[in-house]
Amino acid sequence: MNILVASDKFKGSLTATEACRAIRTGLEEGCANWDTPPQIHTLPVADGGDGIAGTLTVAQSGTWRSCSVHDALGSPVEAGYGIVDNGNTAVIEMAEASGLALLGDRKKAPWSASTFGTGELVLDAVRRGVRQIILGIGGSATNDGGAGMALALGWKFLDASGEKVSDIPDGLPRVATILPPEKPVTSEVLVACDVENPLLGPEGCTRIYGPQKGIKSDEFEIHEARLQHLVKLLGNDAARSASQPGSGAAGGLGFGAAIFLNATLRPGFDLVAGQLDLESHISRADLVITGEGRLDAQTESGKAPAGVARLSREHSKEVYAFCGSKEEGAGRGFAGVFEIRNPDKTLAENMASAAALLQASAKEFATGLVEPVL
Repeated sequence: MNILVASDKFKGSLTATEACRAIRTGLEEGCANWDTPPQIHTLPVADGGDGIAGTLTVAQSGTWRSCSVHDALGSPVEAGYGIVDNGNTAVIEMAEASGLALLGDRKKAPWSASTFGTGELVLDAVRRGVRQIILGIGGSATNDGGAGMALALGWKFLDASGEKVSDIPDGLPRVATILPPEKPVTSEVLVACDVENPLLGPEGCTRIYGPQKGIKSDEFEIHEARLQHLVKLLGNDAARSASQPGSGAAGGLGFGAAIFLNATLRPGFDLVAGQLDLESHISRADLVITGEGRLDAQTESGKAPAGVARLSREHSKEVYAFCGSKEEGAGRGFAGVFEIRNPDKTLAENMASAAALLQASAKEFATGLVEPVL
């Protein structure tokens, strides 16, 4: 029997690599008495959210590059990205530089929060000569339409007098002209995006994701107007890009990547699956196992476990899922779902014991498998 373990991260507890390792160990323990133990292969997966850079770098035996950049509030931070494909491809995660989690206890500042640090990561990768950049854009602290990133990449923001406006995105309302850099980024850029929101409007980034970044409902209009002004300055192509599904991801960084980097937006899981050749791995497996920290309604909207399940069904493979917790009604499309949490423990206690719980649950699952008769 060939078993493929293709799990996503258990957010706050385990990386995708650590989750796959725990599942594999449990399966090996549960099948220890088989005359012919199963062949177990692990392939950590991700979607467009946080964790994509580390997952793809580990899965493709890449190297990790660290550099000093600025976080969303302008403070120095040590961030990193992966280098894969013999140095030809950089895998960058905007949350490494411009992520909400990096703010810690500091007050959110959505008007001034900038993607400048993400631009610094892109620039560092370009200077290393990469031909392709994969950019994951989940978990942002920003709502700047990618203007901060553009500033880092050399785009010029000028006021009506032709003077540079350097306080981007704060100063965007004063900008009258935006000029491209002398040396534009020529690397192919693919954006891994796990939402379909446009930049503007009732389903746009400001109204849907702004509150989690500190935008109050009575401030929606001024933030929306700032983004509308940015789109107007950039012309007709920008107006079309603003309505593209995913342009509102990461506070409009999806839009900014399309305009300032000439990027192509792709569903995050599909992009990762292609990079990992996941479908070929599934086609060779007899059984597929996936997982994530929380299995809920969002899982079916482009998250990695749902993608693994879809590909498995296309190849007529049974697929099972492990999760830290499960929302009632979630889990359609799986042959079985196993919730690993101990109901007698607190969330913090369960998260601290995630590896052991996952390993134990996988072992229990494996003891129920029937050894194939050859």
